[in-house]
Amino acid sequence: MRVLIVGGGGREHALAWKLAQSPSCQAIFAAPGNAGTADLGENLNIHDSDIHGICNAANERRIDLVVVGPEAPLAAGLVDVLNEREIPAFGPTQDAARIESSKWFAKSIMQAAGVPHARGELFDTAQAAHKWLEILGPDDLPVLKADGLAAGKGVIVPDHIDDAHEAIDQMFTGAFGSAGERVVIEDRLSGMEASAMAIVSGTDILPLPLSCDYKRIMDNDHGPNTGGMGVYAPPGFVGDPDDVFSSIHQPVVDQMAADGCKFRGLLYAGLMLDDGEMNVLEFNARFGDPETQAVLPLLDGDLLPVLAASAKGEALSRDAIAHSGKASVSIAIVSGGYPGPYDTGKPIHGLDAVDDTVDIFHAGTAIDDDGRTTTAGGRVLAVTAVADTLAEARGIAYDNVQRITFDGSFHRTDIALRELT
Repeated sequence: MRVLIVGGGGREHALAWKLAQSPSCQAIFAAPGNAGTADLGENLNIHDSDIHGICNAANERRIDLVVVGPEAPLAAGLVDVLNEREIPAFGPTQDAARIESSKWFAKSIMQAAGVPHARGELFDTAQAAHKWLEILGPDDLPVLKADGLAAGKGVIVPDHIDDAHEAIDQMFTGAFGSAGERVVIEDRLSGMEASAMAIVSGTDILPLPLSCDYKRIMDNDHGPNTGGMGVYAPPGFVGDPDDVFSSIHQPVVDQMAADGCKFRGLLYAGLMLDDGEMNVLEFNARFGDPETQAVLPLLDGDLLPVLAASAKGEALSRDAIAHSGKASVSIAIVSGGYPGPYDTGKPIHGLDAVDDTVDIFHAGTAIDDDGRTTTAGGRVLAVTAVADTLAEARGIAYDNVQRITFDGSFHRTDIALRELT
């Protein structure tokens, strides 16, 4: 099979790495890709939002399967257009992708399916939102969410009710663009967060290993949110994974199918767990980033035919992919200044010094005119180690992180530490 992967981050490199291992994989293409995907196939100079360009490239290169990484092209209807051209695509249609592109749509599905989640209200005007905040007590601080896609930045967790009112004004005056034209105000949940991803084809689900990521830039969860500073899998605080998928994913995909909106692709549930209670924080309609970089190395078996079956709406077998039973730790190395302004074009040193058993997934990287691998983004690399125990995986990952350097490089030092102390 000839595979085109849409996107250019660490998630897409990890997908290319896993799919390239398939005996049925003949060629890998990435649009636009990065320095890592360039080692596995051919990068195409096409932005992941260029639906016309992606479809034309798929036709010209006789692509058998398109795998869509980011959420924006899914929400824009890329899969619908590919389907019209009879090109199989792994990912939900625009209608089904609303599970991520509209927080309120996701809530309506969860409500109908009986899936536990935070109570919330939808507001179309700042005035109505302010009135709602005024009836809350001083200790009832909510969570504010832009209803639409905001590149992972549309959630505000205020420290004071005055901050909540200020956030409402910002959101309704364009802080998140069109994504903030409607705002969801939710009850605030507390506890430990975990990520649960499953491959879906209609009402069939194939669970992947659970994981736990770190969003804040600094150790001990200080500083601003980022796209993700590291992940470990599996988390020990979740309990029986089967309970997660049977009580969260299955009711949701059943409800969507009953509503005439069958889901095909990757359904990702962000969970909050507190003293045995489990609630859904959000749904994503695609592989997580950076969760994918920690989860795919834990899979035994051929992932390509599974994604192809989902793309075609065929039945999924729970035996198609096995979990190795091992543990993984993936640590992000980022540019100095991230998640704020940062420089690019910094040569990366030490990539050839890492252990053969360690996987380096590229995110913000490029090849310069001198053939050097350089930085090209905020999150630059993910160093992933797999071992029999979480402690072993963590030790190997951090040992190898120290071998990779570039000017201004930074990483957290506490990934997975909570499970080991």
